Amino acid sequence: MKEAHPRVMRHVTIQLQRRKGRRRGVVGNADLVDKLHGFSPPSGFLKPVPLVRILNTVCDRTGRLCVPPCYVICVAMLRLLLHGVFFLQYVRFSRQQFPRLCATADALLSKECCPVWDGDGSACGASSGRGFCQDVEVSDLPNGPNYPFSGLDDRERWPLVFYNRTCQCASNYMGFNCGECQFGLFGDNCGERRESLRRNVFHLSAAERQKLISYLNLAKHTINRDYVIATGTYREMNNGSSPLFSDVSTYDLFVWMHYYVSRDALLGGPGNVWTDVDFGHWAPAFLPWHRVYLLHWEREIRKLTGDFGFSIPYWDWSNAQGCDVCTDDLMGARSPLNPNLISPASVFSSWKVMCSQAEDYSARGVLCDGSDEGPLRRNPGNHNRNLVPRLPTAEEVEFTVSLPNYDTGTMDRSANLSFRNTLEGFGNSQTGLGSSAVIGMHASLHIFMNGSMSSVQGSANDPIFLLHHAYVDSIYEQWMRRHAPEETHYPESNAPIGHNRQYHMVPFLPLHRNIEYFVSSKDLGYEYSYMLNSDQRIAEVLSPYLALMMEVWPWLLGALVLGALVAITVATITVTTTRACWGQWPWQRGKKNSAYHLPERKPLIISSDSDTHNYNSV
Repeated sequence: MKEAHPRVMRHVTIQLQRRKGRRRGVVGNADLVDKLHGFSPPSGFLKPVPLVRILNTVCDRTGRLCVPPCYVICVAMLRLLLHGVFFLQYVRFSRQQFPRLCATADALLSKECCPVWDGDGSACGASSGRGFCQDVEVSDLPNGPNYPFSGLDDRERWPLVFYNRTCQCASNYMGFNCGECQFGLFGDNCGERRESLRRNVFHLSAAERQKLISYLNLAKHTINRDYVIATGTYREMNNGSSPLFSDVSTYDLFVWMHYYVSRDALLGGPGNVWTDVDFGHWAPAFLPWHRVYLLHWEREIRKLTGDFGFSIPYWDWSNAQGCDVCTDDLMGARSPLNPNLISPASVFSSWKVMCSQAEDYSARGVLCDGSDEGPLRRNPGNHNRNLVPRLPTAEEVEFTVSLPNYDTGTMDRSANLSFRNTLEGFGNSQTGLGSSAVIGMHASLHIFMNGSMSSVQGSANDPIFLLHHAYVDSIYEQWMRRHAPEETHYPESNAPIGHNRQYHMVPFLPLHRNIEYFVSSKDLGYEYSYMLNSDQRIAEVLSPYLALMMEVWPWLLGALVLGALVAITVATITVTTTRACWGQWPWQRGKKNSAYHLPERKPLIISSDSDTHNYNSV
């Protein structure tokens, strides 16, 4: 995997230790430290908590902070400078919902979203043959009976309520202005094919885990320069003459998208909503829609960080006994102060959620406006066990994959022996029968988390959502490879609204049709590590240990060299001392009266004059 660009920073929340006996220089000046600490750049530029260390260096022996006012001002100015530099360096172009250039009254009134590609200065990169501004074609085939209205919801026949002309890109190109490559393609002309690898999150090295968390936090706190979210309906915008859009961070852009695709239909006025509708769940498009969602999210992280080798890891929750990823080195442990919150030791404890109050929006008849709605919540395992007795097993995963039909019957939550419905969690994972009283597979994880992730519309607020859906997508991929379905396996008509074969996915711009992602992941440029051959799997499992060895081998080598030098030095000193002192010993000087020299009572060698025979005489 390609290493992150050295400029990538990590957002590190400095946890002030307020317990008795901790460093009084920091504790006693918590407010000042809070004001000074902030973003922390990556290793190689500054260390993770430089300001705390700086503050500690200016504390006297009593532990009291003695920072001159001018020093405080200088540090504050330095912080502002760093923020500005990092903001300019890290904000990148995004390629999803409502391009800022298309969120104007002129664009909405003309119903045209065909921005200029900077590469050649033409709309949709037409001068370079990347694409052209064309009329949007939508399917007129009938939908299922679950939504008996027409012309009331902005998502109907997407995206015609907002735009009827968009960029239609040529074969290898993609993006709202055709300025990007299709998934899996790279290079200036999008002619280079590469395959990325999505790995088990527990096979990541410590550095890779830290990088994942840093990327998530960076996306959470980076305002998206090129995309905005709609905070009002087209009707509330006076049919486009009064645009209602709002800025949002890159991470929260995807939170909003997941909310928008699954929200209730607003029929006009407080409480006047239709709940039996979802353009991305409860029907055939569930798996293709989330596949595109993850691909776009993965791409945005790559562009934001400059790390084009980044891939979303997955959490294999089959046979899990609890939330294995709920640790402070991954998605955050449970707070010891409040079981519904995240541990203060995790950066996710400071995250705020949005679009999580579905019932309130419906009661008021409004859209989510992107406002903060409190901290991220999670209390895994303390859920309704009558609904979800336990997490899914490997046997249930295998049963689900063995079902030959992608979708059946009414193609909704009541579908029997439907792979899609069983994997989504509304078909029984042991019998395949729909409308199950016990929730399984995908949906069981959402309920098990018992917090922000348990609401369909607000579930993407929890970063576990990404790891979870990456594994769901891998099960979808297992089924695709085992059954090799034809295009006709995907329903052409009569599916719930938004789910027919040729329907454009809500709310994506550029446009994607459902059928385009009813294909293998390898056609889209990525693979799952547990689907590799045996030799490749062994190498993948060993990779974090090899990475650790690569990190520590210089230290081991240094220790070995240092040990050898110490041994040689000790040996040299010993030999030199021994030689110097050898001649000073009493028996070397012939002193008979030495305390170390005993008187000789008998000759050691018999004299030839003696009457006793010696060896020669014998």
